Amino acid sequence: MTTPHHGDHATDAATDGATDGATDGAIDHATDDATDHVTGQAEKAGTAGREGGRGLTRRQLLGASAALGGAAWLLRGTVGPDSAEAATPAPPGLPAGTELYQRVFQNWSGEIRTDQLWTCAPRTPEEVPALADWAHANGWRLRATGYRHTWAPLTVANGTPDSARVLLVDTNRHLTAIAADSPSTVRVQTGASMEALLAHLADRGLGLTACPAPGDLTVGGVLAIGGHGTAAPAAGELRPDGHGYGSVSNQVVRLTAVVLDPATGRYTLRTFDRSEADSAAFLVHLGRAFLTEVVLRAGADLPLRCVSRLDIPASDLFARPGTATGGGGLLGGLLGGGGGPRTLADFVERDGRVEAIWFAYTEFPWLKTWTVAPTKPLASKAVDQPYNYPFSDNIPEPVARLAGQIVSGAWGSAPLFGQLQYLVAKLALTGDLTDILLSGGLLRDLLTGDLITHLLAGGLRSDLWGPSRALLQYVRPTTLRVTANGYAILTKRADLQWVVSEFAAYYRQLLADYQARGEFPVNGAVEIRVTGLDDPSYSGVPGARPPLLSALRPRADRPEWDTAVWLDVLAFPGTPGLERFARDLEQWLLRTFDGTRAGMRVEWSKGWAYTTGAAWSDQDLIGRAIPDSLRAGGGPGWDEAVAVLDRYDPHRVFGNPFLDGLLK
Repeated sequence: MTTPHHGDHATDAATDGATDGATDGAIDHATDDATDHVTGQAEKAGTAGREGGRGLTRRQLLGASAALGGAAWLLRGTVGPDSAEAATPAPPGLPAGTELYQRVFQNWSGEIRTDQLWTCAPRTPEEVPALADWAHANGWRLRATGYRHTWAPLTVANGTPDSARVLLVDTNRHLTAIAADSPSTVRVQTGASMEALLAHLADRGLGLTACPAPGDLTVGGVLAIGGHGTAAPAAGELRPDGHGYGSVSNQVVRLTAVVLDPATGRYTLRTFDRSEADSAAFLVHLGRAFLTEVVLRAGADLPLRCVSRLDIPASDLFARPGTATGGGGLLGGLLGGGGGPRTLADFVERDGRVEAIWFAYTEFPWLKTWTVAPTKPLASKAVDQPYNYPFSDNIPEPVARLAGQIVSGAWGSAPLFGQLQYLVAKLALTGDLTDILLSGGLLRDLLTGDLITHLLAGGLRSDLWGPSRALLQYVRPTTLRVTANGYAILTKRADLQWVVSEFAAYYRQLLADYQARGEFPVNGAVEIRVTGLDDPSYSGVPGARPPLLSALRPRADRPEWDTAVWLDVLAFPGTPGLERFARDLEQWLLRTFDGTRAGMRVEWSKGWAYTTGAAWSDQDLIGRAIPDSLRAGGGPGWDEAVAVLDRYDPHRVFGNPFLDGLLK
C-alpha cells in the first residue's frame, strides 16, 4: 500500500551495479522477518512475470524489491578505512578518534544513490565542530545523514562519486540521547528517531498534536525540512497548552547549532534561545546548518480516536463548495451521527484532523479522521503501540506481485493496481466484502480466500483508540517505496474546500487525458492533509518568530490565511510520463494558487521544480518562484534566512552544490 511519503532510468540508476563487488559488500541482506517477507514477494513478482512470458532481470528484481521495501534499499553494510574494498584512500588528517567508514547513500525511493562515500559517526556533539574545522581547512563539506527517508537532494545528489570531497556525518549511531528538560519540554539530540521521541514523551504523559507518520525519521531530519502531520483546530476546539497545529519545528524552544566563531575563526557549538531573532533561520534549514540538540515543547497527551471510512465518493469528498450530495452513509450514521459530514471541509470542521488517501483510478478515497477522546468509545478497538495497519506495512502478496509486474514494465496495470489497493484497504479496515464480490474476474482471482482470511484475522481497523503516538505513527519502512511530489497551499479556512475541489477536478481530468493517450503516469495515490500554520506563540517563548523557511510560515499581508492544504501525488520511481505529469500539475498549481485567493509553497522533502524529464531541475522555480513564495507578503523570510545561515557558516561547510544554487 502506498504511504505518506523519474524518468525511465531512475529505477535502473537506483539498482545499477548491484552485481559489482563493492556494492555486494555494502548490501545487508537483512534477515528480519519483514524484509525476508518482502524480498520473497519480489521474487514471486519475478515468477509471475516469467509465467507471463517475460522474466525479470536481476536489475528489475532488485528494483521490484526496492519498491516493496526490500533489502536492496537498506545498504547497511559499511567498509572500513583499512579494508581492501575501500573505494578511495581515507581523508587525511581527520580529528583523532574519528569513527570512519565508507557507505553508499541511497534514499527512500532509490532515486538518489551514490558511490561509497566516506562517513563518520561522532560520539558526542563536541566532535562535530572539530570535523567542521577539518572540513574547512581541507576543502571538504559535511552532510548530516540519518535514516535517509527523504526524496529531495538536500543531503547529496544522485550519482555523487566517491572522489567527491563529501563526508557524511551519521547522526543516528550515537547522537540519540533524549531526556526531560522541564515538566513540559524534552531535550533531544538530532540523531534520535521520532519513534523514540514520542515514546519518551508518552512515558511522561506528554505528546504532540501531530507529526510525520513514519517513525524511522531522525528528529534533525524532520526539523530540517519542517516536517508536519495533519491537524487543524476543530470547530470550538481550544488549543491545549504545549500543543500546536503547525510543523514540529515550531515546537522548538531552544536549539544548539555548529557555527563559526568570528573571534577565533573556528567552529563551535552555540545554543540559541527561540527568543533570539537568528534562531528562526535554523528551525527549518534544508541541510544548510548542523543542529546537534534541540529542546522541544510538548503538552499533556491527548488520547485519540481514529476512524477510517471508504464510503464517500471523491465527487462528494472533494466537491466544489455547496455541491456535495447524499448523507453520511452507513459509517457516517454509525460513527459520526446521522447524516454526518460529506466534504473534506466538513470533516475538518467537525474533527480537525483528517487525511485522505485516494488510490489512482478509483472513486472512493480512504478517509481517516482523528478526534480527541479522553475515554475509549464503546465501538473502538484499543491500541497502545504504533503501526496499526499491517495490511499497509506488510504488503499482501497480490499487491506485491502486481507492483513487481508494474515496475518491470507493465505500466498499463496502474488502474488495476489502484482498484486492488482500494479493495485490500476496504476489506482490512471494514470487513466489507461487497466490492470484492462485485469485482471482475482478475481482481477476484487476486483476492483469494486465504488472503481474505489473513486480512480479517487481526480484527478490523476502522475504529481505533489509544494514546496519541499509537495513532499518529502508522508507516513502517516495509511499506511500498514510492516517489512523491509535495506542495502546501496556504488559504483561509473558509476556502479549504475550494482548494481541494479545484485540485481534485484538475487532477482527475489530467489523469484521464494521459490515460486517453495510453499513458499511466500515476500508480500510487493522492494524499491530502490539512494543518494550521506556524504560529510562534505555540512555542510558549515570548518574542519567538516563526521558522523563516517553513512552508507554514504565516504571511504578514494575509492574516486570514490560517490553513494549509498539503497535496502529494505518489508513484513508483521510473514510471513513464511521471515527470511530465508532475510538471503539468505543478504549473497548474502555480497558476491557480497565485497569491490572490491562495498561495503555493513546496514541501521541501519531496518532489518539486519539475521539468518534463526530472524533478528539482526547473531553474525558474528554483531561482525565482520558490524564493518568491517565501518573500511574498513582506517581513522577514527567504533573504534573511539565507543571510543568517551564511553568516554562521560563511565557508558553506554545511551545504552541497544543489543548496548553493537554491539558497542564494
